Amino acid sequence: MEKLLVINAHATVDSPDSVSLEVGKYFIENYRKSNPNELIEQIDLYSVEIPEINSTVLNAWGKFASGGELTEEEKRVTSRMNEILQQFKSAKNYVIIMPLHNFNIPSRLKDYMDNIMIARETFKYTENGAVGLLTDGRSLVVIQGSGGIYTNNDWYTDNEFSHKYLKSMFNFLGIEDYQIIRAQGTSRLDKKVVLDKAKNEAQEAATRLTKKVSV
Repeated sequence: MEKLLVINAHATVDSPDSVSLEVGKYFIENYRKSNPNELIEQIDLYSVEIPEINSTVLNAWGKFASGGELTEEEKRVTSRMNEILQQFKSAKNYVIIMPLHNFNIPSRLKDYMDNIMIARETFKYTENGAVGLLTDGRSLVVIQGSGGIYTNNDWYTDNEFSHKYLKSMFNFLGIEDYQIIRAQGTSRLDKKVVLDKAKNEAQEAATRLTKKVSV
């Protein structure tokens, strides 16, 4: 059975005012209607432990390479990292729901990326450089909320790094089917207009992924 993994990068996971959370729920509802037998799993990054790369993790990785014995804390943290990695790898399609934080992804999402970008698991090194290992037709939809507008080919477009980073990193892992849905401009436009546009795109994205799953 294929699985959709919803990666929620909101610190306020149940915020009633978040446009991206509302659009994300709308996407999931539409996807579930079309795929009633598919497993939909969710990870809320601010509600569970997402290890960061710190001295504990770096020491553990060094011991893995040298054959050293890990401390109990190093075993616990690396075990948690492996749980996150295996959950990610077990899915076929992904949805990231996130706000834009200072032109980039939320910090906890960056920590999550560091847990899934693991050599010999999601990519490997070759004599011609690194290549992705997730090349079995996976898809990613990013649903992003922002007060500003980032599609006017201006300064804001050039400096919106979250989209560039996520697309590049998932392409690096071998996931080339990437789509971003922007619930943008809530500080400048009528919220209903923003929501209606983003929800239409979310419904189309759910339909597209459904057709892909059915092939």
